[in-house]
Amino acid sequence: MYFPFNYLYLKKINVYISYHKKIETSTTLKMTNNFILNFTPTGMIPTKEMTPHVPVSISEIVDDVLQANEIGITMVHLHARDAETQVPTYKKELYADIIKGIRKHAPELVICVSLSGRNFGALDQRGDPLLLEGNLKPDMGSLTLSSLNFNKMASVNSPDMICDLAALMKEKGIVPELEVFDSGMINYAKYLTKKKLIYPPYYFNLLLGNIACAQADLLHAGVMINDLPDNTFWSMAGIGTEQLKMNSLSIAIGGGVRVGIEDNIWYDVARTKLATNADLLKRVHVIAKANGREVMKPTEFRKKMNLEPGNGKYGRNPKMNS
Repeated sequence: MYFPFNYLYLKKINVYISYHKKIETSTTLKMTNNFILNFTPTGMIPTKEMTPHVPVSISEIVDDVLQANEIGITMVHLHARDAETQVPTYKKELYADIIKGIRKHAPELVICVSLSGRNFGALDQRGDPLLLEGNLKPDMGSLTLSSLNFNKMASVNSPDMICDLAALMKEKGIVPELEVFDSGMINYAKYLTKKKLIYPPYYFNLLLGNIACAQADLLHAGVMINDLPDNTFWSMAGIGTEQLKMNSLSIAIGGGVRVGIEDNIWYDVARTKLATNADLLKRVHVIAKANGREVMKPTEFRKKMNLEPGNGKYGRNPKMNS
């Protein structure tokens, strides 16, 4: 019997075999029952005009995170908004109020603050949340590993800015949340390792489906997973209506999940129903249960990432970087 065959199909098979081989042989990429659930409640783009469900005030963000913690998450990726204008802000004082509200009831939850370059270009702006200390200190800070274009705006991340933010996090004992939109960004993480600016164990967000970056399909996902360095934990995200597809794929093949209104305001692919954050999280739990997997507790993730245990001690002790 004749089966149609072409070079692209052969490439897909080779990538599939390659990344599954890596999953089976690496100590950190091996499929496990417990997966990282990274909750992204707000982001920089969604507004109340787009969806009434996006949390923007301090109290709304805290309430959504605490509800998510009850549903079951591993970590939260925070963006702060100005109280009057509701536009994104870098100011550590607003992050402090959000973190304080969360840790009053969830002192072990892993907290990551955004250091995004979409709206702010100066190091003292982007790095401002990293100056928080004590019970307000973030465990992690986002680090996008190259510049990129979104639909209507750019996220500018120069080599100097990336290195300076990594150096500041190293100094402060805050772990980078490595955000990558294509394989080139993963290679840049390896460069930062050679420069001794970041240290394992690493945590990566693989974000697929952005118009100018890796697309949300098996080929792009496989290449990116295959390129990850050893001693890496990772979660997969889909931009917009690709969110459900990429979350489902990641759960099925042993990865973690990044999910929330930041990446997608719609519950369904047809865009007939606006999602709440609780809707999106509960659906991930249903998919995980069907695959025989459970959400990793923050305490387990803290141990795997060499983070402090929480309950008043946060971030990573610089002595653990080696």
